[in-house]
Amino acid sequence: MKLKGKRVAILAEDLYQELEVWYPLLRFREEGAEVVVVGSGSAQVHTGKYGYPVPVDKSAAEVGAHQFDALIIPGGYAPDLMRRHPAMVSLVRDAAQQGKVVAAICHGGWMLASAEVIQGKTVTAFFAIKDDLVHAGANFVDAEVAVDGNLITSRKPEDLPAFCRAIIRALEEKL
Repeated sequence: MKLKGKRVAILAEDLYQELEVWYPLLRFREEGAEVVVVGSGSAQVHTGKYGYPVPVDKSAAEVGAHQFDALIIPGGYAPDLMRRHPAMVSLVRDAAQQGKVVAAICHGGWMLASAEVIQGKTVTAFFAIKDDLVHAGANFVDAEVAVDGNLITSRKPEDLPAFCRAIIRALEEKL
């Protein structure tokens, strides 16, 4: 139980990529972390791209970055909906500024751009949002995982094992 005593927030909104929520959620619970699903406040349950529901534990307005050791932003089209909610954007910005582990996969990079936390950082993401991240000041690389300080990014569901290993390593270093 490598993550016993750690608190991890996974952001959720409609049209999330199912594997990018459920794989880390179950993986980190398996490692002993307390995992909290944080929604935008628009619903108590969010439905993924393929119809699978995820119940929300708290809304972004009800929590603060200081309550978590890590924050995970899944992809799908959910990040485009998430960034329309100031409390979600603030949560990401605050977590990054506080040195918390902030991890985004696939289209999750949209939230990093909206939170203005990638200027000068090396990141990866789904290739379709490369231009958005570059225009936000990031150095884009095509790799299964990119780690730049407390920021961890990956491209797609196939990268989830490397993504989760990088998050676990980062959290273990903060013990």
